[in-house]
Amino acid sequence: MTPPTEISKGHNPLRSEEDKRLPRIAGPCSVVLFGVTGDLARKKLMPAIYDLFHRGLLPPGFSLVGFARRDWEDQDFMQIVKESVKERARTGYDEEVWTNLADGIRFVQGTFDDASAFENLATTLKELEDSRGTEGNTAFYLSIPPGSFAQVCEQLETAGLTKPSEAKPDAWRRVVIEKPFGHDLESARELNAIVESVFPPDSIFRIDHYLGKETVQNILAFRFANQMFEPIWNNNHVDHVQITMAEDIGIGGRAGYYDGIGAARDVIQNHLLQLLAITAMEQPLTFDAKDLRTEKEKVLAAVKLPQDLAASTARGQYAEGWQGAEKVPGFLQEEGIKPDSQTETYAAVKLGINTRRWAGVPFYLRTGKRLGKRVTEIAVVFKNAVTPFDENQTEELGRNAIVIRVQPDEGVTMRFGSKIPGSNGFEVRDVTMDFGYGSAFTDSSPEAYERLILDVLLGDPPLFPRHEEVELSWKILDPIENFWASMDAQPDQYESGTWGPQSSDDMMARDGRHWRMP
Repeated sequence: MTPPTEISKGHNPLRSEEDKRLPRIAGPCSVVLFGVTGDLARKKLMPAIYDLFHRGLLPPGFSLVGFARRDWEDQDFMQIVKESVKERARTGYDEEVWTNLADGIRFVQGTFDDASAFENLATTLKELEDSRGTEGNTAFYLSIPPGSFAQVCEQLETAGLTKPSEAKPDAWRRVVIEKPFGHDLESARELNAIVESVFPPDSIFRIDHYLGKETVQNILAFRFANQMFEPIWNNNHVDHVQITMAEDIGIGGRAGYYDGIGAARDVIQNHLLQLLAITAMEQPLTFDAKDLRTEKEKVLAAVKLPQDLAASTARGQYAEGWQGAEKVPGFLQEEGIKPDSQTETYAAVKLGINTRRWAGVPFYLRTGKRLGKRVTEIAVVFKNAVTPFDENQTEELGRNAIVIRVQPDEGVTMRFGSKIPGSNGFEVRDVTMDFGYGSAFTDSSPEAYERLILDVLLGDPPLFPRHEEVELSWKILDPIENFWASMDAQPDQYESGTWGPQSSDDMMARDGRHWRMP
């Protein structure tokens, strides 16, 4: 495989002053992957690394080291990676590409409490530095439960792996952490303290895969590169905003993780509050990481909880029902779930943002499992226009809206009123104008983990949340979670395949609004 000859400086393309068509290519480096036997590693991380290598965005000497307790040799781990790549790689399997990548694959057997295993890891990384030219640059990807973060970080520090060697003083060492970032504010602070005691803040990358999606990053371009939208992106024109992440699947085999966590902690605290921050933030001075974080943190700090949490939140559990043509069990019937579990599989909240731009505009966030379809979207719904039309002429006209579709059909839809052709009089109804990534661009969008892993290796963290954002998010969610816990009751039931409990519709109805049907 011949990599591209022109190498960019690794700046984010949103802020680079170089030709945006030049690829961002990582320099010499290796990735150590903890948790290689997990679903995330097999389904997302390994294929993403291969796809980056296939696209020429990783150096020829790039190396991947797996760490696990399995009694494997290098070739055993290599086979696991190969199977994952063949099954899930976006760019397709290529034998020559695979052979070049496989030359740099190693495996270290051990447990997190085994100091000798981390010494072996250090020896392996030194061998790769000498034989593959990684120059000592290493990213440690912790695709493991948060409870193990402290032990792994301490072992890495003891083995001398958190700082560059004297022979390579300019080498970098970085750590990647998957959500959840704690389960409340106190635990998030403890987790941050543990990781930052070993790695400097600029070397810590907290992964929220939603922030790697093209559509999420396109919100910045949509807002700040187009004069037609920004002037109306405020409380003078916007009635409310709905942010939805709906799944049509149940908890699957995640009972051990999900029970006691729930929809709000699993999705609202990170994904949806990040989408809220990007939607509501002011224009940053630049698209550097520091300036982006500053504006997102301002939004999260300005979020205002409603006084009446009973009227402005809703939670539910999916009951048995039909998901398409399949009869599915309810949450309380899922294997591993306690029959009296109070964990919610659906959560909806109403939030305000106490800034001049957004004062008085409610932001409605909802997420749930076993809902009508899989969809994630941001809907900015505008106020009714003052028009000369009478009610009969506009009875089929709703509110104007801009809907940013994050997944699965990435794009933007605009809803506005148009005269019905040939109608008697002057009747107006809703029509839509649609932009789809798939039809507008010939290149397929990179998978979110491709972009995020590449950002880590480039040291370019424009949308990665820092601990300040994580803590601000927990400050928003903790009072809601505490209120729900004080109720000491099971969440409302909703039939699988529907759009959530009646209490969620009632929450909207109190404000004279209703949820969109995606």
